[in-house]
Amino acid sequence: MASVLNTVPSLRLSNIGTAQRVRSSSVSFTRRNFTVRAAETDADKGVKSTVPDKAPAPATAGNGSSINQLLGIKGASQETNKWKIRLQLTKPVTWPPLVWGVVCGAAASGNFHWTLEDVAKSVVCMLMSGPFLTGYTQTINDWYDREIDAINEPYRPIPSGAISEDEVITQIWVLLLGGLGLAGLLDVWAGHNFPVVFYLALGGSLLSYIYSAPPLKLKQNGWIGNFALGASYISLPWWAGQALFGTLSPDIIVLTLLYSIAGLGIAIVNDFKSVEGDRALGLQSLPVAFGTETAKWICVGAIDITQISVAGYLLGAGKPYYALALLALIAPQVFFQFKYFLKDPVKYDVKYQQPAINTSKLQLLSGTCTMTTQVTSTEESNRVAEALERSGASQST
Repeated sequence: MASVLNTVPSLRLSNIGTAQRVRSSSVSFTRRNFTVRAAETDADKGVKSTVPDKAPAPATAGNGSSINQLLGIKGASQETNKWKIRLQLTKPVTWPPLVWGVVCGAAASGNFHWTLEDVAKSVVCMLMSGPFLTGYTQTINDWYDREIDAINEPYRPIPSGAISEDEVITQIWVLLLGGLGLAGLLDVWAGHNFPVVFYLALGGSLLSYIYSAPPLKLKQNGWIGNFALGASYISLPWWAGQALFGTLSPDIIVLTLLYSIAGLGIAIVNDFKSVEGDRALGLQSLPVAFGTETAKWICVGAIDITQISVAGYLLGAGKPYYALALLALIAPQVFFQFKYFLKDPVKYDVKYQQPAINTSKLQLLSGTCTMTTQVTSTEESNRVAEALERSGASQST
């Protein structure tokens, strides 16, 4: 991995105007810093530009929000403090879905109790899933997206030169090894004979790597990449939380994989702001492959149809009240889709994504209640069966 991370690409971007000489931008990557600098070029050289006409200017970020900078979202202010820049690379705004997934998994296990030990275990699992492994995922994604960000968001930490190559690579390794270390600790703490949490963390880390890095770079394909992203954010933390306190069941795997399809839809929302850069570098995100108008309907369809399917699954499983609760939670989501996202997916991506994620959290909680009820009923049935076996054995003797 180290050899791949140290690969040093370079990108030259140029704009051709109508004047005799115009200024163009070039991006170069040195051993220490990834920097953006100005260069002179002749207009009559006949080179066609791949840079969008309205690329975000670094000055925009300078007038941005310090809160957005800490959360790692667009509209961030420029920052020179290295620790704040490191935090920005991990995108804390993406941690809550992973933390929530651990909560759902722990609750669905039916074995979580409000004791100091169980709470401590769940907090460590949240730290593993959120700050460490999600932080690793976001940092390595920014590393391999530095050429795209040089086009779409040149003020981000890596393309702007705010953080050096060595510092980024060090952060990637520290977060990865820290997350895997916490996963191994959790297995020992839970008394697992097979280190299931460690292997879930290892598999998720590998998925994050091949999502961002060549030669596979799953994100080049809008369908595969976004489903992998949805599974990473929904299924894996749930499985880790449930495995920590209990065992995984086929019902849980079906439910979480269904929700991962909805996660695919939510992940597509992120692709609209990067259309120009994706197109310039040949990435087939869904907005690039199908166009913005078609892609926005694919996005909302993946979310809504999946959630309606989960409601049908719960209805068929004999849980009509949970199914109705899920359908009720879809209504406000559809409202926000028409009010914001379908009007302008680029302008309102963040405004829509937050209520969409919050609604999905509530739906996951409803599904968790269903799974917890099923686990509790199964355990009760097993206890009754064991009691009857013991009773029959004592009568026979």
